[in-house]
Amino acid sequence: MTVTRPLVQFLPWIAVGSLMALAWVGWKLRQAWQGLRAAQRAAQLERALREFGDLMRDADRPEAHAPELLRALADLAGLPVAAVVRPSPDAQDLVIGEPDANALAGLQLCASTARALGPGTDHHAEEPDLYLPLRGRDAAFGAVTLRGLGTRALPADQLAHAQALCDQLGLALQRRRVQDEARLASELAETQTTRNAMLAAISHDYRTPLATIMGSASALQTQGERLSAAQRSELASRIVDETTRLVRLTDNTLQLARLGAPGVALRCDWESAEEIVGAALRRVRRRPDGDRVKARIEAGLPLLWCDAALMSQLLDNLVDNALKYSPATAPVELVVRRLGAQVLLAVRDRGPGIAPAWRDRVFDAFQRGDLAAFAQRPPGAGVGLAVCRAIAQAHGGQLALRPRGHGGCSFECRLPLREAPAAPEAL
Repeated sequence: MTVTRPLVQFLPWIAVGSLMALAWVGWKLRQAWQGLRAAQRAAQLERALREFGDLMRDADRPEAHAPELLRALADLAGLPVAAVVRPSPDAQDLVIGEPDANALAGLQLCASTARALGPGTDHHAEEPDLYLPLRGRDAAFGAVTLRGLGTRALPADQLAHAQALCDQLGLALQRRRVQDEARLASELAETQTTRNAMLAAISHDYRTPLATIMGSASALQTQGERLSAAQRSELASRIVDETTRLVRLTDNTLQLARLGAPGVALRCDWESAEEIVGAALRRVRRRPDGDRVKARIEAGLPLLWCDAALMSQLLDNLVDNALKYSPATAPVELVVRRLGAQVLLAVRDRGPGIAPAWRDRVFDAFQRGDLAAFAQRPPGAGVGLAVCRAIAQAHGGQLALRPRGHGGCSFECRLPLREAPAAPEAL
């Protein structure tokens, strides 16, 4: 085939045009490839930010996840990282990583000002290390440093991603602090409410026995010579009974306050269940209606690791409760037996029982249930069962109410059994 001369003249131009077209196509492909890589990179950063945000949203202790933040930043920039985290105003700052004195000062400054420092920022851009604050809504809760950038700044998307990760942790720390403050305020309000209720109950329930004591003592003082021996004995008995009632109310109130305090320490020792029950029976036998109480104790019970004084108070309160809220002729049972790895101490009565709506509330302080079934309101401030529950819980046990099939209640305290030490060998 013969190529005409005019066509040959255009071949260089055709070649140049083809090369330019190929260059343009290559440039477009390169742009498309770079755009795809950028989109993939942006999707990876967005996914990492979302996953870390989910982790922070569900974290009870956000500061425990600070190492994961540092690993993400180290992978992002390929640089060593360190951090200072301020979990709460009262707690000591957590230092993570190995910052030197200069880096530690920069972290403190960044956290105090809540502004990023170092390369690529508007503050101290000449510093070789980058400092990013852990920002909450109105303050910073620590800072992170990426060390060794020198004069090189992170790309804008990486810098924004790194700060967003830090902000996730900062917001989680602030949320935790707000929750702690709200819980503390709620506890203080509850404590104040309990204190007010306690004072109101004490002032009300002290009034009657004090008036009885005052009246009986005054009668003995001013009219003792004109009273018969039986009358003087009755007045003295009233004074003893009402004083005993005041002592019980005082002891219960003090124990309720003590057992509700944090870090309470019990005076535990190995105690015999028979001796604890025997002491309780000796005290209750002094009451006019004490003969109604019958005890059944399983033989061969192991020793209990408990505070004997508190366990005696628990039984005294339960027995006193059963005697007050049951008919004068109905028996009261005190049962102690083993249930597997627990020991059961139960006080059972044949009273009118407790309505289902009140079966949980009767263990709350100053709650006395529905008293409509009683012609005369039984004395008390409503702290006895609350103290019993606190005593059981302080020993690692529980106190529960079980209605009896033919009427009445069974208050059952279950205490865990511990292995008693071996008896010393005889010499």
